Amino acid sequence: MPASSGLPWSCGYSAGALALERTAFAGLERLRLCYRAAMSRSAAAEALAENGSMSLAAWAALPEDESGELVDGRIEEEEVAAPAHETVVAWLIYTVYAWLRPRGGLVLGSEAKFAVRPPSRGRKPDVSAFFPGRRMPSRAPVIEMPPDIAIEVVSPTPRDGRRDRIEKLAEYAAFGVRWYWIVDPAFHSFEVFELGADGRYAHTLGATEGEIDPVPGCEGLRLNLTELWAELDRLGPEEQANPESGTGEPIL
Repeated sequence: MPASSGLPWSCGYSAGALALERTAFAGLERLRLCYRAAMSRSAAAEALAENGSMSLAAWAALPEDESGELVDGRIEEEEVAAPAHETVVAWLIYTVYAWLRPRGGLVLGSEAKFAVRPPSRGRKPDVSAFFPGRRMPSRAPVIEMPPDIAIEVVSPTPRDGRRDRIEKLAEYAAFGVRWYWIVDPAFHSFEVFELGADGRYAHTLGATEGEIDPVPGCEGLRLNLTELWAELDRLGPEEQANPESGTGEPIL
């Protein structure tokens, strides 16, 4: 009778055999991930094959693991979704959903695709919301109607800051998004822009702390920025990855 391996079944494997099996499984998993990545790149290449420009329909048909926004018929990489970015996005979705859903509205996450400027430009806001009493988007993969609120959480790179504060500001205005929120975790800032009759945004609110009550255009919604930044403080400090180990372990 072989010694027990501690597993919930008796298989009779030696420790060496189990180690070899785990190594083989890990190798197969790496191959699977490489294959998926190659297929994603292949899908993007096929979508561009005909005339060198990707359509909104082709963008919508890309696999879910093929990230990016459509800019002038080309896939543009999205911002790096660091823990601070995702913490703010999660808090905003939770807070806006808790306010809007009982009223009959709809809140979408960061994978919702919008045709902000057909036929060659599509964006994916970090959070978007549709107010009650209006037509809601269909289940089509690309949404052609503007949300009432589009929210972008700024990532700490100049490229991403320019995209959210300049490029998307103009695009969402032309698309007809009534309210545009920009949240910057690095500066602990919250800004609201309202679309005017002239088709341009006006800066209606800027805050860094305390409670916003009411939020412009959102009767009954209260945002406590102190609580939001406290969520960020729950994250640990940034650690520099050790390039020699190839891991996220800090350099000591």
